[in-house]
Amino acid sequence: MEETLNKGQISSTPATYCVTGGTGYLGSWLVKILLERGYTVHATVRDPEKSHQFLSWWNGGDRLKIFKADLNEEGSFDEAVKGCDGVFHVAASKEYRVDVTENVETYVQANIVDPAIKGTINLLKSCLKSNSVKRVVYTSTMSTMTAKDSNGNWKPVVDESCQIQTEHVFKTQALGWVYSVAKHLTEQAAVKFAKENGIDLVSVVTTAVAGKFFTANNVPPSVKVLLSPITGETEFLKLLSAVSERVGSISAVHIEDICSAHIFLMEHSKAEGRYICSSQCFPISLLADLLAKEYSSSNKKT
Repeated sequence: MEETLNKGQISSTPATYCVTGGTGYLGSWLVKILLERGYTVHATVRDPEKSHQFLSWWNGGDRLKIFKADLNEEGSFDEAVKGCDGVFHVAASKEYRVDVTENVETYVQANIVDPAIKGTINLLKSCLKSNSVKRVVYTSTMSTMTAKDSNGNWKPVVDESCQIQTEHVFKTQALGWVYSVAKHLTEQAAVKFAKENGIDLVSVVTTAVAGKFFTANNVPPSVKVLLSPITGETEFLKLLSAVSERVGSISAVHIEDICSAHIFLMEHSKAEGRYICSSQCFPISLLADLLAKEYSSSNKKT
């Protein structure tokens, strides 16, 4: 893989990359791996004072620069992306709660979807201003995918084209639907804006991410979801079941592998469109059995 990456990369010299959401699970690991590979990194965070929890391990000098940025503020990312060869757009809204019982679809569109789209477009506008950004890698999610057609029948193969239908999601409002529709519509808007403005944008469809994380008191949601068969955390077990119902199995990837996939797609000149990143697919029952064996002292709950 390393040989292929070197042949296809956009630049033969160490690049400078911006990572949005630098204190998140994926974002912080992506920052770490980029620095280990010799790149300069501009990491954006909402609150620089809290960034030490995730990024305090770095003592390698000025190759890591922290920028305060907010997706809701146009121009907020101008300084962060200035001089960067590429941007990894990992950051996403943290608010996917619905506080109303009537006119839910209208509420979600106005208060969750529209701000999410605006935030991503704000970032892309900053990339246009920079005149240096060669590619944007957008972090999508398996929540935007389905293995069922419009009639509810299972598709023979699940690939990058098997995306959810927002009309169906709004109608059924299955568990996790707000996050799914927000990410799906935001990605669509990003792709459209990128095409209209000559931005080279590639999407990585992440499956459930597992692996080590930097803070013991902040377990990533994806890890909680994968561990839910033995922890019995109801909210996350329901989410796991909802994913299984939509795509027929659970797909997972290690945190270091998903970071490598992001970097590969950033640097490989022929990359385009969407790419699902998954290393394993399995039924919930198999996941529960594997977890029970690994953590034999735990009480398996299914």
